[in-house]
Parts: sequence; structure tokens; C-alpha cells
Amino acid sequence: MFKLNKGLELPPQLKWKFSHEPELLGWTIRVRNYNTFVADAMFWFCFAVITISSILICRSMDDDPVFGGLLTLLFFSSVSVSLVSITHQRMKFAYRFTPSGVECCEWKDFPEWALTFLKWLAGITAIFFVFMTIFDPSFLLGALIGPSGIGLTYLSMAYSKSYREMQTQYHHLIYEWKDFTQLAIATNREVVDLKFTHFDQRLGRVVSWSLNIFCRRKQKEKVADFIRHYLSPDVPFIKAKVNVPLSTD
Repeated sequence: MFKLNKGLELPPQLKWKFSHEPELLGWTIRVRNYNTFVADAMFWFCFAVITISSILICRSMDDDPVFGGLLTLLFFSSVSVSLVSITHQRMKFAYRFTPSGVECCEWKDFPEWALTFLKWLAGITAIFFVFMTIFDPSFLLGALIGPSGIGLTYLSMAYSKSYREMQTQYHHLIYEWKDFTQLAIATNREVVDLKFTHFDQRLGRVVSWSLNIFCRRKQKEKVADFIRHYLSPDVPFIKAKVNVPLSTD
């Protein structure tokens, strides 16, 4: 019927179940699909701790302000990147509406950009410190400590199986139109909320929960009106504050 802007390609781990049916509506979006207030509060608290720690490190090395400043910069940069990769993760969503119902593919790839940043930072700082030893041999200690610390951070992120699993997710959600029991337009986020009751094959039982459909700015009313035509006339249609879950598991 019509399509909203598409930008993301579906990963090979996920496939549409109703791909043989015509797509009535579909789009992809990147979004922070959790309680952003809590995540932002945690970020600013940790950022303040990192900043204060960096200042204390720098002040403790007044006898060598250049070395102290560089070491502080290395500490601040590496820890801040790790913090941002944790508190500001974005999940990728792909929605597809067909005559049979709604499909939602959601996935989160491992943040390779953080590893690339740390790798280049370690390399550049190592070269800089080695170069500075020509003028001051004390920089040799910095060449050993600074890049080595960044390298250890890089290795812990790149080769930790538990960390990689935490940062990587693939989910495929499938619902028929008859499953939905309430349609709501969120007043606090760009979300259309659909309550549903259906048999979950993974859990082996009937579950009742909500599907948050994340929309682009000023599109939720349009999406809600579209969905409403495919629901039973007795399904309530409301506007309310929606509590976005802390995770999608």
C-alpha cells in the first residue's frame, strides 16, 4: 500500500516468515529501546566520576604536566568510549505488516566502532610516546603504561565471549491481527503500543504482553490509524503513557 523510509538491511540471521505476502507497510529504525532516563542518569553519574578521577590523576603528576596530561587523556578517552558503548546502545528494528499480521525483527550488532577507536588510539599514543622519548626518556614509561592499558581494554572487549553476547542480539517476533487486544498511541515517546495475547512457541505457553512499535517523528498517528483498520472493532484504541521495557527479552 505505502512504505515509510527504509535504511537498514535485514541481517542474514533473520528472515521474514510472511515474505510471500505483499507488504502493506514497512520501515526500519535505530532506537534506544529501554528506559533512557535511567541510562542517561547512569551515564552522567559515571561521566562525573571519570572526569573527577581524571582531574585527580592529572593533579597528582604536577612534576611532569605533559606526561600527566597525556596519561589523563588516555584514561579519560578509553573509559568514556567504553561507557558510551554501554549506556547509549541502539537497537535496530525492522517492521513488516502483511494481511496475516505484524512481524518485527530486532537486532543489535557488536559495536565494532568502539574496538576500531581503541585500536587506533593505542597505536597513535604508542607512536607519540616513543617519539617523545627522544626528548625525555621518562616518556618510555608512558609508552608502556598508556597504550598497554588501552590494549588490555581492547582485548577484554574484543575477545570476551560474555561481553560479545551481551552486546549482540537477534530476535524475530510474529503476531497475527487477531492476537492484539488493545491499541495505544504513546504520549511520552514515538511509540505505538499493541497489547497481545497469544501462544508463545518458545515458552510453550500463552503469554500476554505488549509490542512496542517504534516510529519516526510524527509518524505514530499515521501508523496507529493504519493498524486500527486491521483490528477487531471491539479492540480499544487509546492514548496513554507507555512504559518502554528495559530489555526486549
